[in-house]
Amino acid sequence: MTAVSAYKSDSEESIAKITRHSHLLAAQLQSLRSQMYPPEAKKSLKTFTSREAAAMVGIAESTLRQMSLDGESVAPELHGRDNRRRAYTLTQINEIRAHLAQKRPKEALNFLPRRRPGEKLQIVAVANFKGGSAKTTTTVHLAHFLALQGLRVLAIDLDPQASLSTMFGFQPELDVDENQTVYGAIRYDDDLRVPLREVIRKTYFDGVDLVPGNLELMEYEHETPQAIARGEGRGEGMFFRRLRSVINSVEDDYDVVLIDAPPQLGYLTLGALYAATALLVTVHPAMLDVSSMNQFLKMTSDILHVIQENGGDLKHDFIRYLLTRHDPHDVPQVNIVALLRSLFGADVLAPAVVETTAIASAGLEKKSLYEMARGAVGRDTLNRALESVDAVNQEVLNHLKHVWGRP
Repeated sequence: MTAVSAYKSDSEESIAKITRHSHLLAAQLQSLRSQMYPPEAKKSLKTFTSREAAAMVGIAESTLRQMSLDGESVAPELHGRDNRRRAYTLTQINEIRAHLAQKRPKEALNFLPRRRPGEKLQIVAVANFKGGSAKTTTTVHLAHFLALQGLRVLAIDLDPQASLSTMFGFQPELDVDENQTVYGAIRYDDDLRVPLREVIRKTYFDGVDLVPGNLELMEYEHETPQAIARGEGRGEGMFFRRLRSVINSVEDDYDVVLIDAPPQLGYLTLGALYAATALLVTVHPAMLDVSSMNQFLKMTSDILHVIQENGGDLKHDFIRYLLTRHDPHDVPQVNIVALLRSLFGADVLAPAVVETTAIASAGLEKKSLYEMARGAVGRDTLNRALESVDAVNQEVLNHLKHVWGRP
């Protein structure tokens, strides 16, 4: 056998092996999902106690109970041996919020803090080059947090690896067909393009809709240079304007759009940066990660200059760096955090997401901390993790409210 034929044989064997492994893993993941979420193999959100529900709405627990007795609110589910434990779904909590906002118009924003007329849609892109910077984890936790506050959220998975879609219970290679990602709405061939509304999916988490992702998104990276070479895509059809344009088509339906950008500076990421009204850059405070972020910032700066020179109007309401997986007892990490804060000042979010086994455990179950049942991990561990994530998400929400002109 010649050297050439030997290499050819190896190549064919590798293709067969990789294909077989892909099919095996996909089947196993489907089996695991069916075991985790029977019988429909779909995720569902936990219910909330009357105390939790009252705190979320912003009223006393006794008021919530009286509203239920008076028939003024939805009837909770009853649990326990004597049917005295009340449980509310997030959908029911949002119905109570809407009722109170209508009943007490002066306090409406406290109960239901959705966008008012004249307040612009907030589009937050979560981005970085470096894998492991908790980009997807940040996106899903922020989406869940905002929805728990009563906001309407659209999450867009721009990453071909589709980790965000997986967190919402979709297996990309099985549940997301051709033309069912954002690619279907921004592709260049007019005959096959679909409205963004057609690829938006409701999720089990009330208040959060999703545009899922899969490997189909790579087609946009391949087709864009060809479209540019052909002179296609001018005006609103230019590659960096297409994503913002389709988001504008559903603007009235949401308060916040979150974009989980790919971990590379391709055409999809550039579209996300241009569409965004705000940018969150996740960074793990380790030297390699910070060096990678430096390259990300340099390349982003260079390319955004090119976009601006070609008529792209780039204005972000805020750009913030979010420290993730931070170990406050790790001296090198503490030093890097101090360095970043000295360089960027208030552009680094004051709270950081701490390194914790609770987030790792939640990830194994494809859940955020907000979905974890008490007892799934140690109570103190879960509470510390929630305090950390809540503090970060609340600061982001404060920035959004500031843009909306709210105190």
